[in-house]
Amino acid sequence: MPPKPSIPWSTENKPITSDTNSKKSKPPPRPSPSASTIVISQSNKILLLHRTKTSSAFPSAHVFPGGNLEASDGSLPNDDSDPTRHIDSMAYRTGAIRELFEESGVLLARESSDPNQPLLSLTPEVRLAGRNDVHGGKLKLAEWLKQQSPTAVLDTDSLIPFTHWITPTNVPKRFTTQMYVYFVPVTERRRHLLATADQVETMSPEWKKASDWIAEARSGKIILFPPQYILLYLISTFLDKEGDPSESRDVPEEERMERRERLKRFMTEDRSPVPWTEKVISPVPGPAKWIDGRQILALDKQGPELKNSSLKGDTSRYVLVRFSKEGPRDVEVIDRQAAEKKLAEVASTSAKL
Repeated sequence: MPPKPSIPWSTENKPITSDTNSKKSKPPPRPSPSASTIVISQSNKILLLHRTKTSSAFPSAHVFPGGNLEASDGSLPNDDSDPTRHIDSMAYRTGAIRELFEESGVLLARESSDPNQPLLSLTPEVRLAGRNDVHGGKLKLAEWLKQQSPTAVLDTDSLIPFTHWITPTNVPKRFTTQMYVYFVPVTERRRHLLATADQVETMSPEWKKASDWIAEARSGKIILFPPQYILLYLISTFLDKEGDPSESRDVPEEERMERRERLKRFMTEDRSPVPWTEKVISPVPGPAKWIDGRQILALDKQGPELKNSSLKGDTSRYVLVRFSKEGPRDVEVIDRQAAEKKLAEVASTSAKL
């Protein structure tokens, strides 16, 4: 399979520059529409794909399954300044499910539109042949799905928007990426989530607790780009608790369900200044470097394409990151107000010296 970018960030691991510092003689590249899915398993584990060292984009990083939208997914407004080009729509939902299928073999489709129906049960061999045919352009996903069952439908209704990211302007490849969360019903059979690598861009997919992914990134074992880190960090605060058994499935089902509900409420009700289901974020440098030299990324901007729109990002957090040749390291989410207070105290102390 040919390589396909799947996350909205720099392909060269360059520090981000603000829109005001962009070269004015040449407009920034247009952001290509793409979509990614955060799949949460029956035991509340998260699927990440480990990209190979030779990947054309984000080598060696762990990412959510996703990639560029295709014409078969649906249409979007062509005008980059049109806000509806950068928000949840059926095109993004279809693309998210198609990309998840192509990259991992996990198929979010049901026997009918009845939400109580289980996920469509297909053998690994059938799924592998299907993802190859769809990715290779032999069949559209909808056509292939109807061949498996004439009543089958993609489970687009179960996707929950969880931020939209627009790549900063200083990189050669830009994306406008809709992120989704998909909660696999706890009653689903585990074989429906059998994920396999695409043999080109990704190594073996893995399921782990969000807190375990965060811990591995903090220890330097894996690379998570800021968007992935932020969303996993937020998810971990609801799905994982200190003292949990080592295996997520050992947490009682009732407790797992309640944690999911708390996460859903956070996504739809926490307003800073809008719910996380509606946030559109294009990270830019914050007011200064952090105390230890890490770059501060502000999350309240939407990118130049949407500077005149009413879409909003997140005003309550900063992200700290140290960019290196191998990728972002030492990523951390901090409270914005507390960070600005600390920076002011440091500046005041330095001025007195």
